[in-house]
Amino acid sequence: MAIERILKDDASEEKGERARMASFVGAMAIADLVKTTLGPKGMDKILQSTGRGQSVTVTNDGATILKSLHIDNPAAKVLVDISKVQDDEVGDGTTSVVVLAGELLREAEKLVASKIHPMTIIAGFRMAAECAREALLKRVVDNKTNEEKFKMDLMKIAKTTLSSKILSQDKEHFAKLAVDAVLRLKGSTNLESIQIIKKPGGSLKDSFLDEGFILDKKIGIGQPKRIENANILVANTAMDTDKVKIYGARVRVDSMAKVADIEAAEKQKMREKVDKILAHGINCFVNRQLIYNFPEELFANAGVLAIEHADFDGIERLALVTGGEIASTFDNPESVKLGHCKLIEEIMIGEDKLIKFSGVEMGQACTVVLRGASHHVLDEAERSLHDALCVLSQTVNDSRVLFGGGWPEMVMAKAVDELARTTPGKRSHAIEAFSKALVAIPTTIADNAGLDSAELVARLRAEHNKEESNAGINVISGSIGDMSELGISEAFKVKQAVLLSATEAAEMILRVDEIITCAPRRREDRM
Repeated sequence: MAIERILKDDASEEKGERARMASFVGAMAIADLVKTTLGPKGMDKILQSTGRGQSVTVTNDGATILKSLHIDNPAAKVLVDISKVQDDEVGDGTTSVVVLAGELLREAEKLVASKIHPMTIIAGFRMAAECAREALLKRVVDNKTNEEKFKMDLMKIAKTTLSSKILSQDKEHFAKLAVDAVLRLKGSTNLESIQIIKKPGGSLKDSFLDEGFILDKKIGIGQPKRIENANILVANTAMDTDKVKIYGARVRVDSMAKVADIEAAEKQKMREKVDKILAHGINCFVNRQLIYNFPEELFANAGVLAIEHADFDGIERLALVTGGEIASTFDNPESVKLGHCKLIEEIMIGEDKLIKFSGVEMGQACTVVLRGASHHVLDEAERSLHDALCVLSQTVNDSRVLFGGGWPEMVMAKAVDELARTTPGKRSHAIEAFSKALVAIPTTIADNAGLDSAELVARLRAEHNKEESNAGINVISGSIGDMSELGISEAFKVKQAVLLSATEAAEMILRVDEIITCAPRRREDRM
């Protein structure tokens, strides 16, 4: 007697070998997709949306590429997720983490084919990951106590992070800019107070860091263009003429004089509201919504600078950096917290006028103004700079630093190889495979630069068998170089996150032995 099907008609399931193959293939395909963006000579991808406006993004940021893909394969989605988490957690290493996870699965596939149980492979991977982390910990450098050296470390990390991005040509300039911005935060990892404004025009070299806060708005007509010792009220309130705001209400009048009465009443109401706002003793009023001509005129007469339609992101940040709170009712002036700053003035950037708030309460606040040829360049520059800022702000807290350029992977691979030799049983195969997967990162860096990766990685391995070697791949000269002399450094936190996330993701996909695709819920035909 045939067993009835348990699942509904539209559902499907794949078991055992086929399910595992589907997972491996999906994950490796995603890793191969972003592999070419790794390293200083990595290439960019163009992402074109098929929606309205057909927006185009040019990027080599792993997380941005993967975020934009609509993927059907469940294992591939796991890799997309780890790159997102890597981006949120430490900001950089989004491509490395996907490449490493993909390579681990490629090695695991060979082991599964030679009849080693996935659980044995996972046990081996766990041991190898722990051993690799220990090997890195032994070689970290921590210069937290020496301020001069620590700042140099930050500069090196910023330059290394930016060298694989669009900003690599001007990395000195942008590294300095990013380090200055992060050191102002005094150890906070909240990047809210660093604002990035993008203005097309000029070249990337013209970008600069400005103390204080810049709001992308113009000052109203007839209002003071410069205010010293400003008291700022940040508000989110309707400053348009108070129409009769009962929806569907109709007002019938029997003469034009009555219409004038209604208008006069509205004006009076508005005047009272403006008087209430002025009672706070302010000389700058920033509103999220529109301010109509009449209230604007009243503010101008009172010598108050009124800024309308400051977008929500703008007023949230402005309230944060000036130490004020966003108000929406004005009956109790004593309960409203005003923002303060030393000077408000109008400045010009390119063709545009903007408003600059300097000497704000929150000393950490600063604004990075990016200039560039087009919106695509600016968007990519912003992503690159954001990565650098994230990594630096994490490094200020966890100041352990490693060399870069494939050096950490070779250090880890060497330690893991030694562990494989001393481990009895089948697990040693998995540990060996882990070491091969780690070497894939320097291999990919060399491949992307058009170098002979087999030759270079073999020479690199020989170098690392000497005691305390600092050898890594020098992509510029196409040979092996000393990373301490070249000043190529990476944050320990980034490398640790790459190692642990990739191992966990590979484990998760290895455990799969069945994929069940559920049928979508049908809508009942409602009469």
